[in-house]
Amino acid sequence: MRILVTGAAGMLGTDLRERLSAEHTVVAADRRGLDITDEAAVQTAVRDVDAVVNCAAWTAVDDAEEQEREAFTLNATGPHLLARAAAGAGARLVQISTDYVFPGDGTSPYAEDAALGPVSAYGRTKAAGEWAVRAADPRHLVVRTAWLYGAHGACFPRTMARLARERDALEVVEDQVGQPTWTCDVADLVARLLEASVPGGAYHATSSGKASWYELARAVVTSAGRDPGMVAPTTSAAFARPAPRPAYSVLGHDRLRELGVAPIGDWRERWEIAAPVVLA
Repeated sequence: MRILVTGAAGMLGTDLRERLSAEHTVVAADRRGLDITDEAAVQTAVRDVDAVVNCAAWTAVDDAEEQEREAFTLNATGPHLLARAAAGAGARLVQISTDYVFPGDGTSPYAEDAALGPVSAYGRTKAAGEWAVRAADPRHLVVRTAWLYGAHGACFPRTMARLARERDALEVVEDQVGQPTWTCDVADLVARLLEASVPGGAYHATSSGKASWYELARAVVTSAGRDPGMVAPTTSAAFARPAPRPAYSVLGHDRLRELGVAPIGDWRERWEIAAPVVLA
């Protein structure tokens, strides 16, 4: 396949380029090479491709609270233009989305078809992007992920490892639960979904299992060669931020299993493999 990857210079985009280029022709476009809110440019970009993976997004969660219009343009209008152009060209779009489209008050994993209920501006704009993509062509895919870390950008594990070297003690929130997920694993799952020609709809690209930020921090500090006892638990209230964070961000993988597509493995096992690469 000939695959266009937008947002190709980002943490996930970089790993997608590397994974897809092993078996496919990749056309990489960063924000300077393609403005996904420019309809004419988008039409030209998708003209000769079989699939598009859209990693371009407004990801500044707190800033979106004050700049929701700008976030909406990138997270909803851009995907709408890409989805419509891809449908017209006979290409499939994979829209990368987020756990923030859910309210975050659940107690069991959110199913792929669970009702959306974003509580932040960022979540609202990403939910609008999902709707726009699916409305343009039911063959398109929405791939939700969360708690991403990788070697090609700023992320929680890299920050924790640095702070563990600089400080004697760390406090990390324990009342937010999710699924730490390596960008290499997301890239691999996206490739497998495209190669399997799965039906359109929503899929969840997160690690199996669940953890709090506190648990992840302890795992990271251990991998960095420091004593995990230096990490102490705290609450979200101690780190108040403009945008509310989901307390529960665990996503289910039933649809993958139903289609015979293996979900990403347990987060602890994946972190053990990823740690040397991410913390290098």
